Amino acid sequence: MSQSLAFVLNVPETPQDPEDSQEPSPYDESEVHDSFHQLIQEQSRWVAEEGLELQQRVPGAGALGASGSDRQALLGPEGAPVYSTATLRILASMPSRTIGRSRGAILSQYYSRTVRLRRRAGRPQLRDVGRSARPSLRLYDLELDPAVLEEDEKRGLLVKELQGLTVAQRDHILRGMPLSLAEKRCLREESRPPRGKPRARARRGLLSCCSRLRDSCILASHNLGLALLSGLQALMPWHYALKRIGGQFGSSVLSYFLFLKTLLAFNTLLLLPLLAFIVAVQAAFPPAPSGSTPAFRGLELLTGGGCFTHTVMYYGYYSNATLNQPCASPLDGGQCTPVAGGLPYNMPLAYLFTVGVAFFITCITLVYSMSRSFGESYRVGSTSGVHAVTVFCSWDYKVTQKWATRLQHDNIRTQLKELLAEGRLWQRPRGACGRLRQAAVLGLVWLLCLGTTLVCALAVYTFSELVIQQSRVSAEREGALLALPLVVCLLNLGAPYLFRVLAVLERHDSPVLEVYVAICRNLILKMVILGILCYHWLGRRVGTLKDQCWEDFVGQELYRLMVMDFIFTLLDTFLGELVWRLISEKRSQRKGKPEFDIAGNVLELIYGQTLTWLGVLFSPLLPAMQIIKLLFLFYVKKTSLMANCQAPRRPWKASHMSTVFISLLCFPSFLGAAVFLCYAIWHVKPSSICGPFRTLDTMYEAGKVWVRHLEEAGPRVSWLPWIHQYLVESAFPIYLASALLLAVIYLNIQVVKGQRKVICLLKEQLSNEGEDKIFLINKLQRIYERKERSRVFQPWEAWKQLLRKAAGDPLASAGQRDDCGASQPPEGGPRCPRQRGPLLTPLSGRVGRTEEAVTPPAVFTDDWDAQ
Repeated sequence: MSQSLAFVLNVPETPQDPEDSQEPSPYDESEVHDSFHQLIQEQSRWVAEEGLELQQRVPGAGALGASGSDRQALLGPEGAPVYSTATLRILASMPSRTIGRSRGAILSQYYSRTVRLRRRAGRPQLRDVGRSARPSLRLYDLELDPAVLEEDEKRGLLVKELQGLTVAQRDHILRGMPLSLAEKRCLREESRPPRGKPRARARRGLLSCCSRLRDSCILASHNLGLALLSGLQALMPWHYALKRIGGQFGSSVLSYFLFLKTLLAFNTLLLLPLLAFIVAVQAAFPPAPSGSTPAFRGLELLTGGGCFTHTVMYYGYYSNATLNQPCASPLDGGQCTPVAGGLPYNMPLAYLFTVGVAFFITCITLVYSMSRSFGESYRVGSTSGVHAVTVFCSWDYKVTQKWATRLQHDNIRTQLKELLAEGRLWQRPRGACGRLRQAAVLGLVWLLCLGTTLVCALAVYTFSELVIQQSRVSAEREGALLALPLVVCLLNLGAPYLFRVLAVLERHDSPVLEVYVAICRNLILKMVILGILCYHWLGRRVGTLKDQCWEDFVGQELYRLMVMDFIFTLLDTFLGELVWRLISEKRSQRKGKPEFDIAGNVLELIYGQTLTWLGVLFSPLLPAMQIIKLLFLFYVKKTSLMANCQAPRRPWKASHMSTVFISLLCFPSFLGAAVFLCYAIWHVKPSSICGPFRTLDTMYEAGKVWVRHLEEAGPRVSWLPWIHQYLVESAFPIYLASALLLAVIYLNIQVVKGQRKVICLLKEQLSNEGEDKIFLINKLQRIYERKERSRVFQPWEAWKQLLRKAAGDPLASAGQRDDCGASQPPEGGPRCPRQRGPLLTPLSGRVGRTEEAVTPPAVFTDDWDAQ
């Protein structure tokens, strides 16, 4: 069998290089920062110049002993690595050790930067530079510390270069320096240009006046920009309130208010096109009144009927005619002719397209928000080191006000609590019996919750059938219209409390899982109730209200549900938080504030937004009502939270909570509302006495009528009917869009997988780089140890040669060496000096008492024993 050969590096002693003994200057940091590969090449070149030799090493005990001694030399008394001075000097030159090493390095770095900037802008004249900025050697003192002198010299050079720059450039450089504020103030004071003599100021009076005027304009514009920025920050809704909530109650409670703010943006975006293209146009061209308008009695604020019925709030008010500009001159029969150049406005087509475009914009915005939230929450890679980042990098040193520092302190403390609680969640293992018992309890609780949901659904269906049987309601009994919304809101309020009581039996270890389970149960309840109501409106009410405007009834029903939901939310806030806090404090004689119910409040927001999307077609101003409701709800909830609630007893980090909220808003809520409206547009016959589609079989036929008019208009617009026929009527574009969507989703999944693989490879490469650095450092340490060892062995070689000459050893006359790592001795000759027996035995046999007479110094013997 072939035996592997081991090689060692022998470094002969060379005189100490004065250049290598000095520590690298901070001016060479740019060269050191190039790469670690450059450092390896420099060390390899230096070793080659020193005369390193690769020699074959005899495998055996000696080699093992050598390697073991090298390993032992790398460890100090406490297990820490101990390196030589040369190795430490090389370590100090590594890129990771030279960043921000000293204040002198910072000064020299910015001195080089100012030199480049000055050369680019042009060298200032010598007469414009004060005498204090000119370099001088008169203050040089040899008795001072060289490091202090070097730092003072760098400081003087930096001040001189700063004086040659403009005020803006000087402030920009000083602002970016990683120094303390005191150092920056001193540098700014020293770099200010000296004031000239009175005569010079008199000669440059006009120039100074222009300069002062220019500086005043620049300063005024700068202050104006800062004022505008602060004003824009103040215009951000609830900026300080959200920071305060996050710092005091954590990210879990903050996610509810952020979700409310997102819903406010969605409703604003939905309301703008409806106002611009439907409500404003119809208000500019109001239809003729069909009868007397009822007087306002106050009950209309709850029912949405009465005087609100014949307004732009509901579907029945909008005309089915083509709106024009005011008449030029009325003709016979009372018809109007538009002014020359007037553009007709097809209200049925505008109503249909505006609702469709508004929903499409909302869908795009919702999908974008969901994808962005997914990107922020589920980042590719690991979150290791987040504790250190939170501790060392979270504080904002620009904060100076007392309330802001206290708020930031609370925010960082809450973040640390959440991170520590998240780390302890997975440290509670359970046995097999505990898991079986937990599964049984979960199954029982879920059966009870689903049974409660089924009972609520049957109650809503039964009550809606009773309402249909009493469909003819007179004006005196208009308050009876609130019966169905009242029952629905009572069920939506009472069932979540029952779910919360049942959730106590489950005893989830993770509060995040507890919130998700509560959201899932409440979502099932509300979606089932809304499904029954949709069947009640489009399946039952359309048939019973043939001679009436059923679209107005559906819009008023959704308005009543929204108003009653808002009222019950306020009652829940008052009774469930304020009264509960007062009772608990009185009975327990301590501050037993309740916790903020995140799941219930979030589901209330999703439920209200679903009602808004369902009613857009029948009440275009319903998003405006939702905006007003959200504004009131934010301030009510914030006030109740600060006064009546406490932070969660078990803090947890809501890293994915916003993503879950947006996902629930998109798929069950928005998708269900879109299906409901598509069914109403494509399959349900509109009312024949009201609305813009009163003469059509379906609302979708408004588009077909418009296409037929385009075909009759002439060949100039013949491409529009072709687009409608092949892109709207045909099913091929739908399949093509679906295929493209699936392809995009697949490509995104593959991109994410590729990013994960690249991140794993980069992590492995970083680990290998760290191991390579450790290997190179150990190699350098061994090289310098062998160098020191050869320096120590030289006096012992002289003693050994003297002993051999005195004993007549042939090795001494042959001039061969027998130290470790050199050429091998002849057969029968002495071996490595690490093995003392074979070397001294022949010497003692030949010279008798020579070993006793000629004894090497103790220091050499100790070094020999150490080796």
